[in-house]
Amino acid sequence: MYAIIETGGKQYRVAEGDVIRCDVPGAAGADVTFDRVVLAGGEGDVKVGTPTLSSVTVQGTVLRRARDKKILVFHYKPKKRIRKLSGHRQPFAEVKITKISL
Repeated sequence: MYAIIETGGKQYRVAEGDVIRCDVPGAAGADVTFDRVVLAGGEGDVKVGTPTLSSVTVQGTVLRRARDKKILVFHYKPKKRIRKLSGHRQPFAEVKITKISL
C-alpha cells in the first residue's frame, strides 16, 4: 500500500514505515495527519483523486525537528563593486508514516 501526499507545496510518495523530510508544524513526538492525498494504491488497485481523495488519510509521527545544511547565496553586479553573501538553513521535520487508511 502506498500513497502520494501533498504538503508544503510538494508531493511525496509514501508507504507505511517510510521516513520523509517535510515542513509540518508540531514538536517531536506529535502525531500528524495528511488529508491531501492525491493517489492511493496497492496490489493492482489504484485510486486517483480529482484533485484529492476525500476518504483517504495518511497518519504519521514527527521524529525530530532540525535544520538542513547551509546553502550560500551570492549576489554581485559586475564592474560595480557590489557583492553580497548570505546563508540560509531550511528547517524541516522528519516524519515516520505509521498508517494509510482507505
